[in-house]
Amino acid sequence: MKHYRTPEKVNAGSMADIAFLLLIFFLVTTTISIDAGIKRQLPSPCSDLDDCTKTVAERNLINIELNASNEILVNEQLIEIGKLKQILMDFIDNNGDSSCSYCHGIQNPLASDNPKKAVIAITHTRQTPYEVFIQVQDETTKAIMELREAYSLNRFNQPYSDLKAVDQIIVQKAYPISISEIVK
Repeated sequence: MKHYRTPEKVNAGSMADIAFLLLIFFLVTTTISIDAGIKRQLPSPCSDLDDCTKTVAERNLINIELNASNEILVNEQLIEIGKLKQILMDFIDNNGDSSCSYCHGIQNPLASDNPKKAVIAITHTRQTPYEVFIQVQDETTKAIMELREAYSLNRFNQPYSDLKAVDQIIVQKAYPISISEIVK
């Protein structure tokens, strides 16, 4: 007589519970990276008492134009991205001075009256490569942050990041970020 043995069966009822618990575990413990984007604060709405249609003096406006050919033009002059930060720093912080570090003794065409009046106008087309746009944004931010850092060290004898919130606001008012972005 042959004896047949019945195969053992695995109870799969708890497998769904285990899979569900593993799914919950990985969802809870996994960090999801979120793109922070470019930190810019929009201006506050214009009140009825303010003149929001006032024009900016041409002397206080620097035009940065980006095109589809990866070219950067500052006031219609072709420049390299590596020079943009210094050009912006000289423009913002010269307080009407006609000398600058890159002008080699000639009259500075990029001379704002005051850091509070300086406006950076970035013009680009829809065909402008994203990388070039971000590089210009980065160089602009670096220029302003470097000026804020120097002002902070000069006035408060502390780095900008170590200042109290009240003092940081003073530095931000001395060197505001005034950027106008135009899409052609």
